[in-house]
Amino acid sequence: MIEAVGLRKVYGKKVAVQDLSFTVRPGIVTGFLGPNGSGKSTTMRMIVGLDRPSAGQALVDGKPFAQHRAPLSTVGALLDAKAVHTGRSAHKHLLAMAATAGIPRSRVDEVIDLVGLGEVARKRAGGFSLGMGQRLGIASALLGDPSTVMFDEPVNGLDPDGILWIRNLMKELAGQGRAVFVSSHLMSEMALTAEHLVVIGRGRLIADESVKAFVDRVQPRGVTVRSPQAEQLRDLVAAEGGRLAAMDDGSFDVRGLSAERIGDAAARRGLPLHELTTVKASLEEAFMELTANAVEYQAHGPAGGGPLTVPGAPAPAREEVAR
Repeated sequence: MIEAVGLRKVYGKKVAVQDLSFTVRPGIVTGFLGPNGSGKSTTMRMIVGLDRPSAGQALVDGKPFAQHRAPLSTVGALLDAKAVHTGRSAHKHLLAMAATAGIPRSRVDEVIDLVGLGEVARKRAGGFSLGMGQRLGIASALLGDPSTVMFDEPVNGLDPDGILWIRNLMKELAGQGRAVFVSSHLMSEMALTAEHLVVIGRGRLIADESVKAFVDRVQPRGVTVRSPQAEQLRDLVAAEGGRLAAMDDGSFDVRGLSAERIGDAAARRGLPLHELTTVKASLEEAFMELTANAVEYQAHGPAGGGPLTVPGAPAPAREEVAR
């Protein structure tokens, strides 16, 4: 279990993390989300003792990481998959880690097989692709069979098969009773993997709640309705004060009315409905809305909102205006 208690980190005049408190519980996957520059990496580094907090403390199983006698068996962390001696093979890299931590050599072969690097284990890590490097980083994190696992962007460089593998691995690790803390910018993956979220922006806590509770903070986008009697449906929505737009698949997007109100009104009129679905915001939409004021690095178009121009590209055609 990870406990952040009033964490604060200052670099010169820059406050990277401010009064941050949360708990990562065992048995579930906790997603760690935030815009670029929000303090996620700094927080994870403080948890494993790579950065010292300016105030507050980070505890793993009740005490600071540095006080654990067997740190690799306490926390397995993937923070930088490139932190490998490029001249060593994956096998030798893991053997060196095992030797320094008193971990049996047999465990090296176990994690190599677990991450699917058996065929390249004797090759130099410097020749690995990005995805292979990620797999080696995950093997390193799991080498000590830790009770807590931290992954920073674990799907980076993985192909679709690898993404599915790491997704299932994280769920399996949590199912074994471990605390799994994962940072990612891929909201689609977090929606499929995480049960709980810790969301920060500009170093401060924005949310510490279940994925469902976080998404439910944002109002539903609308209601999808499908009826064989399209005109009658249009009349019904207008009479109830809603707005309706036809979709390409033959359904209608209704705004301003709840699914319950539409269903009740249709029942009173005897109007058949083949679909009536409340369309909730996605995790990505909820994240974008709830962190909008916490984005530090934001791209902007040219002044005046005009189109972006690319050097060497033809100028956009000028629209003719009738006079």
